[in-house]
Amino acid sequence: MKVAIYGQYYQNSTEPIINDIFNFFNKNNVEMIIESNFLSMVNEKKIVETKYKTFSSHTELDQSFDLLISIGGDGTILRAATLVRDSGIPILGINAGRLGFLATVQKENIAEFMQFVIERKYTLSKRTLLSLTCTTENESIQEINFAMNEITVSRKDTTAMITIDTYLDDEYLNSYWADGLIISTPTGSTGYSLSCGGPILTPTVKSLVITPIAPHNLTARPLVVPDETEIKLKVSGREENYLVSLDSRVTTIKNESILTIKKTPFQINMVEIPDETFLKTLRSKLLWGEDKRN
Repeated sequence: MKVAIYGQYYQNSTEPIINDIFNFFNKNNVEMIIESNFLSMVNEKKIVETKYKTFSSHTELDQSFDLLISIGGDGTILRAATLVRDSGIPILGINAGRLGFLATVQKENIAEFMQFVIERKYTLSKRTLLSLTCTTENESIQEINFAMNEITVSRKDTTAMITIDTYLDDEYLNSYWADGLIISTPTGSTGYSLSCGGPILTPTVKSLVITPIAPHNLTARPLVVPDETEIKLKVSGREENYLVSLDSRVTTIKNESILTIKKTPFQINMVEIPDETFLKTLRSKLLWGEDKRN
C-alpha cells in the first residue's frame, strides 16, 4: 500500500497522533510519501527523524497512491482536497483538534482504524464540489477554482450591505440585500451555511443550499436547489470590490462581474471507517443525546 501524508502542526497534542500513524505504517510496510512542508515541520520538532520521500504539488499525486491521510481538522481536509483534485485518491481525516464533520477518526482509535485501512475495510463517500468562473480575469481563482464546502460572496471594506442579483439556470430568482450570500454543497451545509440558519444536508443528497448572510429582505430564507443548477451572481454595492471565498481561499472581485457557480465534473472521495459515519458524527456534534442502540 502507498499513502500520501498531509497535515498542519498546531499543538503538542498532535505529536502522539503523528507518532502513532508513522509507527503503525512502518510496522506494516506501508510506503509513505509526506508533503514536504509537513515533513519539514515534524522534523524540526524532532517528532520523526527518518528520511521519507516527499511531494509538494498535486501533479505528484497519481493513481499509484491508495490513500491520502490528512492529519488535523476539517480545514486541513479542505486544503488536502486542493492536492487531490480530480485524481480520485481517497482522503481519510485524522482528527487532531475539535470534533469535525470530515476529520472523523479520533486519536484514541488510530491503531484500530489504521488496521481497517490496510485491510481495505472502508467505504467511500463521494462529495460534490463547486466550481467558479468570473467574467473579469482573476488569477487567484484560475488554478484552484473549486470549493468542497462553499463559495461565498461578502462585503469588503464597508459596513454597508451589498446587493446580489441571483439567477438559477439563467432565470432571475432574487436580489439579496445582505452582508453576503453562501452557496453550499451538502458537505458544507454543516459549516458557514449552518451558522447562518441553513439546513443540514446528508453528504449524498444531490442538492445545493443558497443561504443569505444577515439579509435585510425579511422574506429571504435559505433555499435548497438541485445540484445540477447553474447559479449566476451579480454583485453591486458602495465599494468598487467585494470578497469571494472558496472554502478558506479569499480573493477580491470587481463590482458588476458575473460569477458562475456550478457542480464540478469530479468529486472528492472521503473514506468512511466502520462505526465512524456522518450520522454518528452528527449525533455527537449536535448533542442530540446518547446512542440508544444495544
